[in-house]
Amino acid sequence: MASTFGGIEISKRALFAQQTALSTTGHNIANANTAGYSRQVVNLVASRPMEAVGMMRSNVPGQLGQGVEFDHVKRVREQFLDTQYYNENKEYGNWTVRNDVLGKLEAITNEPSDTGIRQVIENFWNAWQVFSKEPENTTARAALKESSLAMTETFNHTASQLDDLTNDLSENVRSKVSETNTILDQVARLNNEIFRVEGLGNDANDLRDQRDLLVDNLSKIINVSVERAEGGYNVKMGNVELVHGINVVTSFAATPVPAADGTIPSADGLTFDAAYKNGDLQSGEVFGMIESRDKYVASYKFQLDSMVVAIAKGNVKVTLPAGSVLPPQLPEGTIIGSTTYTGTETLTDQERMLKTDTEITVKGLNGLHMLGYSLEEPTQSGIPFFTLQKGASEFTASSITLNPAIIENISKITASSRVMTDVNGNIVKDSNGNETVVRGNNSIALITAGIRNLRFDFDPKKNDSQSTLSGVPILASGTFDEFFRAIVGQLGVQTQEATRQSDNQKVLVDQVDSRRQSVSGVATDEEMANMIKYQHAYNAAARILTTFDEMLDKVINGMGTVGR
Repeated sequence: MASTFGGIEISKRALFAQQTALSTTGHNIANANTAGYSRQVVNLVASRPMEAVGMMRSNVPGQLGQGVEFDHVKRVREQFLDTQYYNENKEYGNWTVRNDVLGKLEAITNEPSDTGIRQVIENFWNAWQVFSKEPENTTARAALKESSLAMTETFNHTASQLDDLTNDLSENVRSKVSETNTILDQVARLNNEIFRVEGLGNDANDLRDQRDLLVDNLSKIINVSVERAEGGYNVKMGNVELVHGINVVTSFAATPVPAADGTIPSADGLTFDAAYKNGDLQSGEVFGMIESRDKYVASYKFQLDSMVVAIAKGNVKVTLPAGSVLPPQLPEGTIIGSTTYTGTETLTDQERMLKTDTEITVKGLNGLHMLGYSLEEPTQSGIPFFTLQKGASEFTASSITLNPAIIENISKITASSRVMTDVNGNIVKDSNGNETVVRGNNSIALITAGIRNLRFDFDPKKNDSQSTLSGVPILASGTFDEFFRAIVGQLGVQTQEATRQSDNQKVLVDQVDSRRQSVSGVATDEEMANMIKYQHAYNAAARILTTFDEMLDKVINGMGTVGR
């Protein structure tokens, strides 16, 4: 038969079970806005029933129920949605960084505008056009000098901004090393703590939520995959194992800062740059930083350098009018007909005289400028219009500058391609062998002003066999305006694509996270309904306990008193 006190035990179990359910509901409501929290539910099960006592089989039909109890408190989490979130979040991190970097490149380029690089270059050509109309006017020469300085300084400043952006991205990659290593250490420690807690038969729900939140954050930084094993999470990036159970297998090392001579010291450990080259780092914010630095920023710096090399010494064909007089020594790389001059040959007076319009290939604006004559006394042939800044070895956007000699003396700007000749066409020289420039001639200035419409080679290797620049120019040949428009157009398309990809990934991440929240998130309305349900159940269990107490009081204190 049933125990007299069995009802009290049943009521007690019910009180404990409903109290636990109420406490869990309160825990859920308290963490409704906690990042990474998964709602928890109490798994209520019927207690093991008890048969009435008997030698072989009870004569009492059925079994006697023993009420309710809870076997564990579980969190509601769906592994499939977590994996989806990792996959979408890494791409979101990648495209967010790319979009940000391309936006900065657009700000640096500042096109289309009235103050960008294109306008500065346009002002430079316009200054040559004005100068060609008044080649002896000192005001026009001074304006040309200032426009030239403005253009070279704009190139220098833009190159400096691109270098700063490159350094910023490299520093951001280095800063992510510490953040990533910290997360990996925390995941390993949580693996250990969860294993210890659950080994004692408890539920480590909150610790598991903390670990999942860490992996969520890590999935935006690098591409990760998670294997759920008995010892905890095993985290990998590509083929590189990062965390195995309680151990951090691979920590990241910061890429060393380049030395003064440009060499990069070896790093002690795996760097993000090495993982990128090996193909293990394939997405995430760090991938976006390295990709942006080594492709986007490096490419636009190369395009800018290619433009500078072309304008300074790019191969271009010009036509000198009949009557022009070549300088005694032609600039290196000048081509007339099938002859390429090295800059050491000395031409005779007859060879210098051009009797017909002659097509000549010159090495950029420098080569053309050196074919003309200055206004100095005595007359001298032209000098390179552009030179390198101190310490530079080749023309780049960061090294080009206007020749300091021209800055100091604007008379060195060449406009004329003629010197005085007699009636027989012979060059007139004074007793010292000096020649006299024809001051009103504007052949060189006019040709220079028209260069903007001529086609240049933009491959630095073709323009300078010693060039160390590497890359593919956006246009193999074309005018300066076409080349720069192509740069701006490509940047616009890339930015538009990055914005589209970033927006799309944001939608996908939000969609997956919304589905996770619908499964794991805390709905306060639902929890309030559960609270009322468990409260009523608790009150009912308490009322049953009171009833059993009254019954036992009657039995204990009210029975057996007859006859006293």
